[in-house]
Order: sequence, then structure tokens, then C-alpha cells
Amino acid sequence: MYSVADYGTLIADPARMGAYARALEATVRPGSVVVDLGTGTGIMALLACRLGARRVFAIEPDDAIQVAREIAVLNGYGDRIEFFQDVSTRVTLPEPADIVVSDLGGIMPWFHLHIPSVADARRRYLSPGGLMIPARDEVWATVVEAPVLYARKTEPWDQNAFELDLRPARDVVLNTWTRGRVAGDALLSSPKVLATLDYRSLVNPDLETTAAWTIERAGTGHGLLAGFNRTLLDGIQLSNLPDASGAQQSGAVYETVFFPWAAPVALDTADTVVAHITARLLADDYVWAWKTRVQGRSGGEKASFSQSTFFGTPLTLKTLGKHRSSHRPRLTDEGRLAQFILSAIARGCSVGEIAARLPAEFPEQVTDSRDALRRVTALTAFYD
Repeated sequence: MYSVADYGTLIADPARMGAYARALEATVRPGSVVVDLGTGTGIMALLACRLGARRVFAIEPDDAIQVAREIAVLNGYGDRIEFFQDVSTRVTLPEPADIVVSDLGGIMPWFHLHIPSVADARRRYLSPGGLMIPARDEVWATVVEAPVLYARKTEPWDQNAFELDLRPARDVVLNTWTRGRVAGDALLSSPKVLATLDYRSLVNPDLETTAAWTIERAGTGHGLLAGFNRTLLDGIQLSNLPDASGAQQSGAVYETVFFPWAAPVALDTADTVVAHITARLLADDYVWAWKTRVQGRSGGEKASFSQSTFFGTPLTLKTLGKHRSSHRPRLTDEGRLAQFILSAIARGCSVGEIAARLPAEFPEQVTDSRDALRRVTALTAFYD
């Protein structure tokens, strides 16, 4: 979840806000109906009202929506913005929208439930001929020389002051991606497009692609750098592709994504790097995998790596066993307590009534009335 300060950072990025503002200016007309998907503190909804929207539906599951409500009233738009505090897939709107605007993708489009949420909003909210903002993302990747980003991951395990062998931890962190910035001269090859996501028709939330790069500058390859070129409307774009001076066109918000290799590789001009990259949505998050093969210009293989964020999460045999289809789960004491609370909620009991019964029903787990109330409200935050 974002904090209010995080939303302030989003608003303060002139490239991001300038592009979204121009897209709204080009599409919102007096009388328009607009959906602001993931409204946060409400900036897109406010701009739509200023441009003449008759009605704006602002959807946000986080409590930051209360700040958005107060800001809307303060600016005189409280009567035109209808707020829904929930995830969008559970919200039904009273009328179709002319425009759906969103920025749910993080620094890569494959981020939590971004794609399913946008696809659902397009299907259920958008009127025929309506517009999705953004319209599409073109995701690029390239081979990068990034010693600083690589060292952030490896130095604590390679250069500890106690002369201990910490390689198992190093292996774990090199199976995770990270965000960061590099200068344009850190790129060892021209960026290649991995995928184009057209939000006007996209349904599949997953990624599977293979890309190949020819090394154009000799150097040390540390991994792959990825980002996006975003088209909000034709003629209005954002990009986080580094330029020659290292500036990011998209400003402070959209950093690039660094997929490290298991080991640095010395690369020569005309070497070839081939990567098979996948992102699979499981529950509400993605498992990434990047399999890389580096071939020298003479044809011999220099390196081969198979990495995945699955291996970037420490797992014991006990934890893995719980994911087997044959596993028979058993409720723990905490599970029985949660079951009691949820059953009482289903019967229509109040928070106070449920909390009052917990110390007697679960004396070894619930220490006092304050603890009881905390446990009940924690569950209602998820299931109410």
C-alpha cells in the first residue's frame, strides 16, 4: 500500500503528471463520465472535474481515499465525485464511463493485480467507444553493465567482515529483481521490445517471451535492465529508457528494473545474449523467471543461467510440503480462533460482542479485552 507521502511523490513527478494531465485534457469533455481506478488521494478525479466531467467514480481500497474525499470537498468537487472504498473488481457502477484512467502497474505492468483489474474495468465499466488511459505499454529490455546495482545485492555476502562463507544467501538475492537507475552509457546493447500490452483488448495477465541482443560495446554484463514506453494516447508518451546523460524521461517515479545474472560475464562486441523471460501471476503476485545464454562471437558458450524469483524466496521442506495437492491442512490454535471470529461475523454479531467472548473461549491466546478487540478488528479489516 502507498502512504499519503508516496502519493505526493507521484503527484510531484512533472513528467508523469504532465503526461496524464495532457491525456485528460485531450479526452474529457463537459458531461463526460470518468472512472479513476486506484484514485489514491484523488488527483486524476480532481483534474477530470476541472475539465468538465459530469461525474467521476473514484475507486480505491486504501484508507487514503478519506484524504481524497476531503480534498474533493475543499476544491468544490464533492458533489461530482463518487468514492468507492474497495478493490475495483467488487465495485458495480451505476452507469458506464467514457474514460477509464489508471496507474496501477508500478514500475512494470506485471504488478500484483494490475492487468486483471484493468481488463475487468474495461469490460464492466467502459461504454462502447470509450477510452482507456493509458492505451498501451511497450516493455523493453537490454543487457546492462551495472556494477553498483549488482554490488548492492552481492557485497554483504561476498565481503563480510567475519570471513564466513555466505554464498547460500547470495544465491537467494541473485534470484530477485530490484529497481534502480543507470546512465545511458551503461547499456551494452540496443533495447529490444519484450511485449506490447494493449489495454484496449488485453486479457492475459502473464508474460512469456524470448529476446536476443547483440553486444555493441565491450564490457562486463551484470544482467538485464527492463522498463517501458507508455502511450497514454496517441502522441502522449512516457518512457523510463535511460538517455545518454543518464536522465530518466519519466522523472522520479518510474525507475527501471534490474534482473541480475548469477555471475558477471565479460562481454565482447558481437557476442550474443539470448533470454527467455516469463512472469506468471499466482494469487495476487508474480513469479518471474529469466533464463539466459551468452554466446561468444566465435560461437562458443560463455555462460548460461537459470534464475527465478521462486528461488529468491527462502523455503523449507515443511513450507513446500504445504503446497502439495495431497497435503491435508490442520487448523492451529490461531486458525481455530480466526474460525470462531469469522463464524460470529457470519451470524451478524458486532465487533464488541465477538471480542467480549474471546478471553473465555481462548484463555491461553487472548490476554485481555484490548487484545481481543485487536484480533477481531484485524480480521474485519480483511473480510468486512
